[in-house]
Amino acid sequence: MTDSFRSALKSNREAESSVVIVVMGVSGVGKTTVGRALARDLGWPFHDADDLHSPANIELMRSGSPLTDEQRQPWLSALARLIGDHAREGRSMVLACSALRRSHRMALQAKTPDPREVRLVHLAADPARLADRLGLRAGHFFPAELLTTQFDALEPPEADERVLVLDAMEPVDRLVQSIRTELDV
Repeated sequence: MTDSFRSALKSNREAESSVVIVVMGVSGVGKTTVGRALARDLGWPFHDADDLHSPANIELMRSGSPLTDEQRQPWLSALARLIGDHAREGRSMVLACSALRRSHRMALQAKTPDPREVRLVHLAADPARLADRLGLRAGHFFPAELLTTQFDALEPPEADERVLVLDAMEPVDRLVQSIRTELDV
């Protein structure tokens, strides 16, 4: 962790009343699994951004069509409202959300009184390993064939975004512990 990341976390802890942790990354990295485990460990509510997709967007993805930013906009707005409501009410939460582009990550922070209340955790992994993982996943609307489009859309977080980047292939309990340690929650 960089000194600027530590400093930003420390100054945020001194003034914070709530924390929203967004576990982000491409499909198959384990956002939902890690997010649920983290929320359970912290005793916080968990939300999966997939639950806020419109039926039309889910059908597009199920049929193998990647979403455009225009199609994502109402979804991002709903997520920003959810995050903002929790932050304004002083309630912490964990959210699993792809947040592939910098503009998506900024949109998620747009409705909070203080964007520093939103902590981003990027679960990163090799595309080939994720393709194998997605091939084994049953019952999810997102087909493995769209993984390439997610990597094409991914804008890896930059240092000024203060994002904790972790190896998605680590065991879930180790990832949860790393998040708690690095974000001091």
